[in-house]
Amino acid sequence: MTFESLGLKAPLLKAIEEKGYTNPSPIQEKAIPVILEGKDVLASAQTGTGKTAGFTLPILQIITDTKNPKYRPIRALILTPTRELAAQIYDNVRDYSKYVNIKSTVIFGGVKPKPQIATLRNGIDVLVATPGRLLDLHSQKALSLKRVDILILDEADRMLDMGFVRDINKIMELLPTKRQNLLFSATFSKQIKALAKGILTNPVLVEAAPENTTAEMVTQKIYRVPKSRKTAMVTQLISDGNWSQVLIFTRTKHGANRLSDKLVKKNISAAAIHGNKSQNARTKALKGFKENTIRVLVATDIAARGLDIPLLPHVINFELPNIPEDYVHRIGRTGRAGASGEAISLVSNEELEYVRNIEKLLQQKLKIVELEGFDLTEDKDSQQDKRSSERRPRRDNKPKQGNSQKRSFKPRNKSNEKSSTPPKKRRGSNSRNKTNSRPKRNTDN
Repeated sequence: MTFESLGLKAPLLKAIEEKGYTNPSPIQEKAIPVILEGKDVLASAQTGTGKTAGFTLPILQIITDTKNPKYRPIRALILTPTRELAAQIYDNVRDYSKYVNIKSTVIFGGVKPKPQIATLRNGIDVLVATPGRLLDLHSQKALSLKRVDILILDEADRMLDMGFVRDINKIMELLPTKRQNLLFSATFSKQIKALAKGILTNPVLVEAAPENTTAEMVTQKIYRVPKSRKTAMVTQLISDGNWSQVLIFTRTKHGANRLSDKLVKKNISAAAIHGNKSQNARTKALKGFKENTIRVLVATDIAARGLDIPLLPHVINFELPNIPEDYVHRIGRTGRAGASGEAISLVSNEELEYVRNIEKLLQQKLKIVELEGFDLTEDKDSQQDKRSSERRPRRDNKPKQGNSQKRSFKPRNKSNEKSSTPPKKRRGSNSRNKTNSRPKRNTDN
């Protein structure tokens, strides 16, 4: 099958050819004809399946085939969960619309809004946006969504995971009732099905691969290693293998910064990318990684679905995610577009439960590999010490015998205090003031 047989026209075919694509992927074969027919679509597609082109190409053709008002209202709205994914989709829209009369732009947080507002006021046909910045600029009356013909929710499951459900509902209220809706998601949870039910009308179900499956070209390995030796193992793997492009995932932002700093000290160029980094820092790090000036990119799960790095050879889970589906999304960064890739997970004893959950999800056993010089007994000893400290009895707080200066922990008996002070003189005497440097405040005035 060819792109031309899917119903795409010459200008788009020319742009596709310049991108180096010859045959459509399974998700493109199934989605493009249905979208061109104007039907709502509910698509299940993993990362790396070509789904971005699967919805970008048909919406560009639909907009091109219909008359454009001179002032160019927003006619297609693409919502994404992360800045990186928004920028990636915008790059695709711009490349594919090279030979058609369509204007597009992208808006997201972390940068100044003034340049974005200026671009919007000049008129655009296709808008790629993150929910927060879209609502922010709408509240400033910098854009209108009243003429939107096509709505695309990309990585819808990730948007729900990141807490955008309220923002999505607010955006739905700003859109016209009559429109075409496309929802793309890697997983179909109950929440996704409920969201789809409220947005889509008689959708066509499109599936590129079974839910929660990993790419066939990805080799998956598990290295058992003590938690305290993970950094040493990562350093050895990268150095001994002379790896030039490695994407490492950590659970926390602090962990990403710490690992990046340690790798730099070992003369391995690295950068961290996560939500606390400024947009300029994230863009700079990603650019350096793509251009091979940075060997290692350390990221949190915010980047798991927003990074598009062609032919990425290595992905490392420095720490396993506690949600099994996130494992699938992480390693989906490698083994893309028919290329081979390697996904390595560093697993300590306390993460074995995560391994079992991942294997249950994938319905397959993951290969366990040992690396010489890394003994798991260290992990066992540390856990034994932790358990021993938890079982160790608490010390008695009784004072040592013979130490008359030690304060006893007997209950205080106010009647025994200041026994040298005659009871009759307590109210009028200055004994209280002598024991307290601050005099009693006179409240009569």
